[in-house]
Amino acid sequence: MSTVEATVEVDVPVSTAYNQWTQFESFPHFMSGVAAVRQLDDLHNHWTIEVGGVRREFETVITEQLPDQLIRWQTVGGDIQQAGNVSFERLDDRHTRVTVELAWEPQGLAETVGSAVGLDTMQVKVDAARFKSFIEERNTETGAWRGEVAPGR
Repeated sequence: MSTVEATVEVDVPVSTAYNQWTQFESFPHFMSGVAAVRQLDDLHNHWTIEVGGVRREFETVITEQLPDQLIRWQTVGGDIQQAGNVSFERLDDRHTRVTVELAWEPQGLAETVGSAVGLDTMQVKVDAARFKSFIEERNTETGAWRGEVAPGR
């Protein structure tokens, strides 16, 4: 497994940053390589990604969710094996630290080499910076889901 992490400080309140992250279908606006995310229900999402000319589809399930604190997920089917979480730390009334952690299993030579030279880490950092620009330019979330998901649900 390859593990990557990126942290970004955004100039919005923690609830705004968290609420935006619950809007999975907006991810193509700030995540390169993500062609589409379709929310199937409160816990499941279907992803379509295109990286290096290769198109893959998979589903994720939210395994833990605490409003304004944490969203944790893992894949449950498809071409990709990954698990991750995004955490939200209130710095003050208008600033939030967002940390993305992702563990994934590179497949094939190109992904294995890309991971070995840090391309996956670079991509997660770029996407975190794009999230910062996306949410700060809007200064409001596109929607919100404030439900809680207990571990092991």
